[in-house]
Amino acid sequence: MTDGTMEMAAPAPGQKGILGFLGRHPLPILTLLCLALWLPGLVSLPALDRDESRFAQASRQMLEVGNYVDIRLGQVPRYKKPVGIYWLQSATTAAAAPFVGTQTIWTYRLASLLGALLAVWLTVWTARAVLPPLGTFLAGTLMAGMLLLTAEASIATTDAVLLACCVAMQGMALRIYKASRVADAPSPSTGLVLAGWAALGLGILVKGPVAPALAAVTLIPLCLWDRKFKWLARFQPLLGLPVVLAIVLPWLIAIALASNGAFFEQSLGDDFAAKLAGGQESHGALPGYFLLLSAATSWPAILFVAPAIAAAVPRHRDPMIRFLLCWAAGWWLLVEIVPTKLPHYIINAYPAFAILVGAWLSGPMLPSLWEKIAAWVAGLQFVIGAAALTAALVLLPRLYGGGDILWLWGVAALGAVLALAALGLFAAGKRGFALLAMTLAALVFYPALTAGAGPHLDQLWMTRRLAAATQSQTQANDPPPVLAGYNEPSMLFALGADLGLSDGKGAAEIAARNGGLALIEAQERGPFLARLAELQAYAETRATVEGFNYSRGRKAVVTIYRVIAAAP
Repeated sequence: MTDGTMEMAAPAPGQKGILGFLGRHPLPILTLLCLALWLPGLVSLPALDRDESRFAQASRQMLEVGNYVDIRLGQVPRYKKPVGIYWLQSATTAAAAPFVGTQTIWTYRLASLLGALLAVWLTVWTARAVLPPLGTFLAGTLMAGMLLLTAEASIATTDAVLLACCVAMQGMALRIYKASRVADAPSPSTGLVLAGWAALGLGILVKGPVAPALAAVTLIPLCLWDRKFKWLARFQPLLGLPVVLAIVLPWLIAIALASNGAFFEQSLGDDFAAKLAGGQESHGALPGYFLLLSAATSWPAILFVAPAIAAAVPRHRDPMIRFLLCWAAGWWLLVEIVPTKLPHYIINAYPAFAILVGAWLSGPMLPSLWEKIAAWVAGLQFVIGAAALTAALVLLPRLYGGGDILWLWGVAALGAVLALAALGLFAAGKRGFALLAMTLAALVFYPALTAGAGPHLDQLWMTRRLAAATQSQTQANDPPPVLAGYNEPSMLFALGADLGLSDGKGAAEIAARNGGLALIEAQERGPFLARLAELQAYAETRATVEGFNYSRGRKAVVTIYRVIAAAP
């Protein structure tokens, strides 16, 4: 392997027919695939209770106030993440606002969709340094179809955009490493190297230290493995670091002045350090968490991941294999070690896995014993993921909606049949047809879940129903409502930044002074009514909304009161 490109049985770069077309022109087909998988959820699902609504509401306030330095959620600062994602969400919403206003959640999600699409394109670009043409298309297809990326592309959070920055950065690093280790491999141009540094700077502006951490857990093991460090000079740090500083420093200085240093205290001290010290916000888990979740998060590509790794490890002397293994394993081990764990933390390892699988799919069919064992493991993981998706389509409407949706049973059956067909084709050694069948299964399952079942899960969408009930009870000249107990950020996004958030006693004091509507969850009802009585104010029950608060994992009952302010 003298040219640094993994040897493939097929196709040749000049392959004709459909395979040749896909290898030469992967992006149009992949773009259509991505939109088919992601758009249904983006436009159909209500705003999610926690992180998505925090990001979207802070972005909306930034857009409406015109302050693009300070980040605020309601009446308080939000200093957990840098400003990059808020700028992007504000930009996509500003572009759509003349048509739909600023209160529609999908406009904020467009930033994630664009970031995820760019991440898939950049996975193809990165793979081009490693694979022949068809292999790059296969890697992009696997990346596009992963359940976790579909989820992140459909919600207004940071991780899809961050992934695009990380893949751009890693693609540049891979080319530098290839030039240092493979004879006759061209060195990346200075412009490309600086573009990689710019991607690092943008990654920092989106999610702080994550992008530098990914670079570190990839490059440090490579240097130790090779016992060579001089090649790092090819990154041209004397030119690259100023590019990063030019991207990051202006806002960092501005927010330091605007917040009197509070941003750094909260983002690095209260948020980042807390994640390293323990399971922040009840999100702690033991090592092995991401391995257990991988049957779902990397479905359907999970069918190929274990065999591809089993095939790659014996070939670690190939520098391109070595880079990809360090990328995937380094990031995986890091997030398994960190005490705080959320499902999306693992996503930065998935492009490396997709490229390794693309190599395995395109390679000769001479599996080793370890590959055969890994194939059995992968098949079991794939079946678990497919069973979970099938069950979700059948059971979620029954558990959290208005009852069975019979047409979804048919869709679930079709998805299950396609998944079983993929498994059978995989067992028969027909990898290409297995990939086609499992991609079709994803095209059946994902839109059915997000656009078919999702909008009908009324018990989960308490905010949607509570906001509608509140708006129906609002009268002219009412002050902003006050909320106690069910203090979900989605209520801020639904009712506006002036919504009062308190406990039962505090809500009573605000309502007794101002009158208007009070939204009180059951556990805060006693303190609320007792304090109202002390203040000689009167509350009339107007509506009650019941549902399941999935963020807290419990049932919730919220009563809407109209409060007659106490006499002065």
